[in-house]
Amino acid sequence: MMGNFNSTAQKQKDPVNRILFIFDASQSMLARWESGRKIDIARNLLNNMLDSLKHIENLEIGLRVYGHQKPVPPQDCSDTKLEIYFQKSNLVVDRMKTKLKMIRARGTTPIANSLEKGAFDFPNDNARNIIILITDGLESCDGDPCAVSRLFQRKGVILRPFVIGIGLDESYKSTFDCVGTYFDASKEKDFEEVLQVVISHVLNSTTAQVNLLDINGNPTETNINMTFYDEFTGVSKYNYIHTINHKGNPDTMVIDPVLSYKVIAHTIPPAESEIIKLTPGKHTIIPIETPQGELEIEIDSRENYQFIVRKNGEKQTLNIQETNTKQKYLVGTYDIEVLTIPRVYFEDVEIKQSFLTNYHIATPATVNILLPSKGYGGIYQIKEDKLELVYTLNINTQKETVFLLQGNYKIIFRAKNSKQYIFTKEKKFTLKAGQTKLLKLY
Repeated sequence: MMGNFNSTAQKQKDPVNRILFIFDASQSMLARWESGRKIDIARNLLNNMLDSLKHIENLEIGLRVYGHQKPVPPQDCSDTKLEIYFQKSNLVVDRMKTKLKMIRARGTTPIANSLEKGAFDFPNDNARNIIILITDGLESCDGDPCAVSRLFQRKGVILRPFVIGIGLDESYKSTFDCVGTYFDASKEKDFEEVLQVVISHVLNSTTAQVNLLDINGNPTETNINMTFYDEFTGVSKYNYIHTINHKGNPDTMVIDPVLSYKVIAHTIPPAESEIIKLTPGKHTIIPIETPQGELEIEIDSRENYQFIVRKNGEKQTLNIQETNTKQKYLVGTYDIEVLTIPRVYFEDVEIKQSFLTNYHIATPATVNILLPSKGYGGIYQIKEDKLELVYTLNINTQKETVFLLQGNYKIIFRAKNSKQYIFTKEKKFTLKAGQTKLLKLY
């Protein structure tokens, strides 16, 4: 699901909301619960909720029931059926209420199978697909409701399901955390309130803004891509490039409140939020600390060089940047390796808030090399009494052009056809910034 360019476009592309109620009609629903049998109480309260959904626009609802076709024993784990296919709520509510009235609790509890079949009940188009499971018990058919739920959430077939427990044993409640968002209707008077909360998650528009905070805690950072990840599945749900609106405030986004999120700001390095749980209908401010400054390495050259940026003291490459360009980084300390010949290193480079950290490298010299023949060798930088290889000669040519930084060097060479070490040649040379030098090794 991606953000649209303006509110008009978003309104035009709003997907249909679809709710599939999965209703437990297993034998355990015949048990007494406060004022009557569980199934009768759940049916009556669900009927009341259907009345409130009847005139909601852009809403389609359907009904799947399990445990109602065959009695136990014997156990029939295929006892799940889509009783009412999706239709607009104003057309289907009365049919659904009639169907609920006819259902009798008889069989077993194939929750995983019902979730899997339910995922395939939804039409294959652009819609917000919500499952609301109303149950009083646990899986009894050796299925894995958690795996099924996670699979179809990751595929984007359904959003995180809602599970409403009816008189469920306290020890069973945590087993539904991996299936979806669990609501406990432990008392009959709570059931209707729980249904209202669930429906508000499904239908209410919810807004949020991400405050990208500078070093002083002010939301001044912007123009950064942000990814909203479903905290449960890890799948990305939204990508927005952060904007400051015409009033100077972070822009307001419409975010689906069904999911919990981890928001990643794609700064260098990335910054992330805490786990975000949205309240339907309430504007949520999401703060992320992203204080930034800029870095630039300048070099007077006909071509730009790349340089590697790493966190201070770490070996992992954080970013590759080109010279003579500016790039933002989070405030902190970094190490830099410039891919010139020889390489240049800057350590403990401090990036400060809203400040450009700048380094300058002198213009490389141009060395035109003429060799007597093809052969083996290299160019070495002279560092005190030691030689450090900075460039390996091309064995397939007698002419090369190499760009080297100013300094003292030695070229060492042996012709390919010379089979004795005594034919090794060497020559010292010194380069100044911007110099062009012809180097003959005859």
